[in-house]
Amino acid sequence: MGEALKGTMLDINIWNFIWTAVNLIILYILLRIFLFKPINKLMEDRTRSVQEDIDSAKKAKEDAEALKQQYEDSISEAKDEAGRIIAKAHEDAEAEKAALIKKSQEEADEIVAAAGKTIENERKRVIQQAQSQIADLAIEAASKIVGANLDDEKNRKLVDEFLSEEEGSSK
Repeated sequence: MGEALKGTMLDINIWNFIWTAVNLIILYILLRIFLFKPINKLMEDRTRSVQEDIDSAKKAKEDAEALKQQYEDSISEAKDEAGRIIAKAHEDAEAEKAALIKKSQEEADEIVAAAGKTIENERKRVIQQAQSQIADLAIEAASKIVGANLDDEKNRKLVDEFLSEEEGSSK
């Protein structure tokens, strides 16, 4: 039985063990050179790429936020400016309205004053005309009463003086 076991798998052969160990070490070195280094490099490159993408996305987000804030500020400024323009337009319109009303009032006052002057002139003319007619009637009446034809020029002058005196005392 002893010989039968000699060629079995349970025999430990030191040279087989050493060659197996050397083969494993060589395999490990080759795998490390040709497999682990490229895979590690690939993993590092991929990690760096992902990190760059993350950083780029963060920067893009920050830029977008800054741009959004800038747009909001611009819109706010535009609204403020529009409000100021509208307020100025209202003020200008009110000023123009007040100027037009003042001008219209001045023109109306001028028209009223001119009409007053015209009325006064017309009144004076009518009074003068009435005085003249009254003088003519008075002279004619006086002529008929006296019965003699007196000098028209002297009589008219006398009646005009009388009416002027009456007008001065009636005012």
